[in-house]
Amino acid sequence: MAIVNARRFAVVAAFAALLAACGQPDGSAPAAKRAAPAAQQRAPATQSAAIASNLKPLPGHESDAPRLTKKTTVRMQTTAGELLIDVFPDAAPHAAQRFIELVSSGFYDDTPISRVVPDFVAQFGVNWREPHKAWKDKDFDDDPSYYALERGTLAFAKSGPNMNSTQVFVNYKENNRLADPRFNFTVFGEVVSGMDVVDKFVRVGDPSLGLDQNRLWQDGGAYLESLPEKPTMIQHAEVVGAAK
Repeated sequence: MAIVNARRFAVVAAFAALLAACGQPDGSAPAAKRAAPAAQQRAPATQSAAIASNLKPLPGHESDAPRLTKKTTVRMQTTAGELLIDVFPDAAPHAAQRFIELVSSGFYDDTPISRVVPDFVAQFGVNWREPHKAWKDKDFDDDPSYYALERGTLAFAKSGPNMNSTQVFVNYKENNRLADPRFNFTVFGEVVSGMDVVDKFVRVGDPSLGLDQNRLWQDGGAYLESLPEKPTMIQHAEVVGAAK
């Protein structure tokens, strides 16, 4: 999660500390005030049907976790195999929107799985090429954390509150401690096919921090070429199922 500038460089230190702490990342009245037609006033509220998912509410959030009513499916082809990821905008609207934007823009294509910590997380989301590199400084606000960080779930990595950007991690195991308000890592999706592929991701670089992210952001192509052991690469990611 480290970024090339000083503000972003805090990501590595912050997530490393977290790893250690966890035991190892117009002049009419406003529309809302206008009276609705009588028939509309009498119409009962409708609620969209819930969709199937494996997401579980965090302990203590069983009654207030948002109802999951729609999803978008992403196919991710890697050098280790293929993943299918379901993204749930009800679970984390900001995160879901950003992830789909990045996938649709081609941001994740030809980028490495930059950090693999067995029994913890696998992380990706650095693209040093133009125009993709500009995304790294486009932070978005946190979503509340309502869903458990179970094996196979995805959340954005960050260095502090409201500093989500491009990097995402997949949980190898239950990491609910990361949802603590001090950290507030928020699940927005899940791997629905291919966790066996995630288990095959190559561990490279520092055992805890993975590849040097400053070097990746500066000149990732040359850096990857210099490595004696190559990371697993994301070859292509695309939306294959629209929100429904």
